[in-house]
Amino acid sequence: MLPIFELSLRQLSGKWRVAIIILAAAIPIATTAAARATVGTNDGENLDAMARVILDGMLLAAVLPIVTMTLATASFGNEVEDRTLGYLTLNPVSRWAIVLGKMLAPAVIAAPLLVVSGVAVVMVGLDGGVQTAAAVGVGILAGVAAYSAIFAWLGLVSSHAIGFALMYVFLWEGTLSSLLSGIRYLSVRAYILTLMEGVGGWRLDSLQDLTIELPAAIGGVILVCAAFYWLAVRRLRRMDVP
Repeated sequence: MLPIFELSLRQLSGKWRVAIIILAAAIPIATTAAARATVGTNDGENLDAMARVILDGMLLAAVLPIVTMTLATASFGNEVEDRTLGYLTLNPVSRWAIVLGKMLAPAVIAAPLLVVSGVAVVMVGLDGGVQTAAAVGVGILAGVAAYSAIFAWLGLVSSHAIGFALMYVFLWEGTLSSLLSGIRYLSVRAYILTLMEGVGGWRLDSLQDLTIELPAAIGGVILVCAAFYWLAVRRLRRMDVP
């Protein structure tokens, strides 16, 4: 698994891709700093707005899934497009190890930058303490893991993975999960928000109406990672690799 993981890291960490990811992760921080300088965060209304608009609406609903999508769909997608997947499968490496390496690589690249972005938003915009920052970090890590599993599998099954991923992010996660409470039990964004709000303290109370039960969110993250990992292994075993 380690050689596949290292190979995937090299493939996904091109300087232009990493530069764009850093820029995307910096947008919520810059927006928070500008909002803090302009309107401040001295009352509960401004704190709620920071949490809803920047932390949830910008970072969790857009930046996190798009950054993870860009990396994870390319993890298998580039191999399929370049017809190099066959070289991987010919090596004496089991299918489960190939999939694990391919799913871990985008998560390892994206997670540190996105966690820094989320923690900075909390510290600068919400005046949050260690508990709130840790809750946001844990939620982002869980979200990156779940999205990496989903989008890596999607890159393996479709040559139009980016298009399907964008529809999923903006329609299912961005719109429907906000409007329909039942869909939140099948929403990675709701899992992230629940993990954050459940252990993040009163600073994140404004996110409560977008959450589900904490045990359901924890189980949802585990189930998503396990299910899409299994689906990717199954797909890799059954597909005709050129």
